[in-house]
Amino acid sequence: MAKVAVIGAGNVGGNLGTRLSNSGVDVKFGVREGTDVKALLAKTKGATAASVEEAAKWGDIVFLAVPGNVALDVAKQLAKVLEGKVVVDCNNPLVWKEGPVWNPPAEGSLAQAIAKAAPGSRVVKGFNQFGAEFHADPSLPGGGANVFLASDDADAKKAVTEVATKAGFRAVDAGPLRNAGVLENVAMLWIHLAMVGGQGRDFAFVMQRRG
Repeated sequence: MAKVAVIGAGNVGGNLGTRLSNSGVDVKFGVREGTDVKALLAKTKGATAASVEEAAKWGDIVFLAVPGNVALDVAKQLAKVLEGKVVVDCNNPLVWKEGPVWNPPAEGSLAQAIAKAAPGSRVVKGFNQFGAEFHADPSLPGGGANVFLASDDADAKKAVTEVATKAGFRAVDAGPLRNAGVLENVAMLWIHLAMVGGQGRDFAFVMQRRG
């Protein structure tokens, strides 16, 4: 199983890294100097923490789970380190105008901008389509929440699928990286329904077949 670096220890990164670690994945959090992660690490089964660069160097798969407005800068700073790595963009570019408004960069999506900023990396868009509660626990009646994955690299998508499945998510191949913008808009719908539409945060989108 691939080693996973989770860059960020906030609601998304902390919950996701904990879920992966407690599912048997080898996890290292990448955090800024001075970040207190003792309580977070105590909830895991052996996860560790290091600087952002050290964690990214160590991981086979690097999850970027940072605020959307800094994700691109982080990718630029780590561009050399990320060469050859599978990079999972968990973030969404948005502004708030009485609800979430998709605010993509010129490349068409945040994931595509990250791929341009770190051209040697193998970018996968995913884990951005539900709230942090589902990063901590994807359980739903009948199975785990769907995590839709878009990438131009089939092997990278397969590696992320294996990690997602081990942690209880149901991975769905969402096509090439050009579809990352579609997945970011799925996130806009989730955020709108949860935060503006009165549905609350305790739901996720699921593909379910009849019969």
